[in-house]
Amino acid sequence: MTKVFVIDDSLTVRNGFKNLIEQMDDIVLLGEAENPIDAIKKFSEVGLPDLFILDIEMPKMDGLTFLKKINSQRPTPVIICSTLVGAGSNKLIESLRLGAIDIIEKPKSNVNKLFITYKEELIAKIRVAVNANNNYRDEVFVENNVIKKNNNNSQIQAAKIIAIGSSTGGVQVLEEIFTHLDLNHQAIVVVQHIPRSFSSSLAKRLNELCENSLVKEAEDGDIVMMGTIYIAPGGVHLEVEKRDRKYFIRLKYFPKVNSHRPSINVFFNSISKSARTNAIGFLLTGMGNDGAKGLKNMLDSGANTYVQNKQTSVVYGMAKIAWDMGSAKEELSIYEIIKAINKY
Repeated sequence: MTKVFVIDDSLTVRNGFKNLIEQMDDIVLLGEAENPIDAIKKFSEVGLPDLFILDIEMPKMDGLTFLKKINSQRPTPVIICSTLVGAGSNKLIESLRLGAIDIIEKPKSNVNKLFITYKEELIAKIRVAVNANNNYRDEVFVENNVIKKNNNNSQIQAAKIIAIGSSTGGVQVLEEIFTHLDLNHQAIVVVQHIPRSFSSSLAKRLNELCENSLVKEAEDGDIVMMGTIYIAPGGVHLEVEKRDRKYFIRLKYFPKVNSHRPSINVFFNSISKSARTNAIGFLLTGMGNDGAKGLKNMLDSGANTYVQNKQTSVVYGMAKIAWDMGSAKEELSIYEIIKAINKY
């Protein structure tokens, strides 16, 4: 049986997850606590779980401190459940880069509605998280206050595009890739499945960390430039169009595709039409099938396409479906993806 431990200072939340987990025959609630200090005391009695459901703001010890502590001792999948989600908190971005598998928005009122309205979604998130490949790699993280090098190519219009799609576990992988890029790399456009208010915080954080790149949240009408990484805004589709030998970012608000907005398929399909042989595509870690068909369309249009391999994926879902569909030429590790981008 898979064992889950809930750490949250809200009794309502703890009871909500307890009732939810009781409906799952292959998962059991190992224990619960209102803060990490009390939880640590209980571990000596019940042992450690296979999954933590963790709040951020709690008495005695906050969730981020606990996440760092547990990852330094025994890396364990974590789902963050917090009221900070709607604010696009930097703390939640930090939790994702420290290895949190997923984030659940905890309502500030009427918490019980969460466990009624989103019951099936919560169960799906728990099942994905307990099976995740937790790859916490502290040594790849770069400290703040990096002195950025002079990136002359950020003023040169892109002739080629590197298209990246990612989902669950993607924040860690994107950081590892982008902090190891060479100076004056080709333009990169990213669709990461992320809550609406998080994309600007993610772009800002990556820009602070990446020495050789300008990282920004994509805006409608942006001309795609070399040496620049564009992060798709949450809650809106992103397409790349070509006009007068220039590539432009277009943001569009039509309904979700593959249950996502932004959708990786929408993005990759636009690349297959606008850039064709002048593009390279990567589909990274994540659950579901978004991106598989779009990556196949990129391959059919003449682009080189790749997926992240199982060994380095937190969730080998989207990449596996794309690989099985014949959408990619090769499966690559994170290190090999970095090499491929720097060579392009």
